[in-house]
Amino acid sequence: MKGIKQAIAHVALVVRDYDEAIEFYTRTLGFELVEDTYQPEQDKRWVVVTPPGAGSSTSLLLARAASEEQATFIGNQSGGRVWLFLATDDFQRDYEALRSRGVKFVREPLTAEYGTVAVFEDLYGNLWDLVEYAPGHPMAL
Repeated sequence: MKGIKQAIAHVALVVRDYDEAIEFYTRTLGFELVEDTYQPEQDKRWVVVTPPGAGSSTSLLLARAASEEQATFIGNQSGGRVWLFLATDDFQRDYEALRSRGVKFVREPLTAEYGTVAVFEDLYGNLWDLVEYAPGHPMAL
């Protein structure tokens, strides 16, 4: 399929409130707010955040729950499994920075063949891996 270029642009994260989610992802996790645009025809906001230095790679779309059914998935979008993976070029730096900002780690750091990893919760309880892939790993930054 020569000539085809595709990428996952956004991953939607169901949130309770736009502003509290923006606050957590920008101030606590250090993400950058890329867009916050009101869409009057749907009475919602298009809110996009990315990790620092991510450029045009995959971003999070912070999507406020629009129904009671959607609200039941806030904090449990993956059935209790680690759902998102935040790759870093310096595990220790980011681990200490996140801890100092009050991020709750539910699994302490461990080193495996693929790299160093620890599991943390976001403000809603979704589980994330903070991971520094080992040199030579295809996902290493």
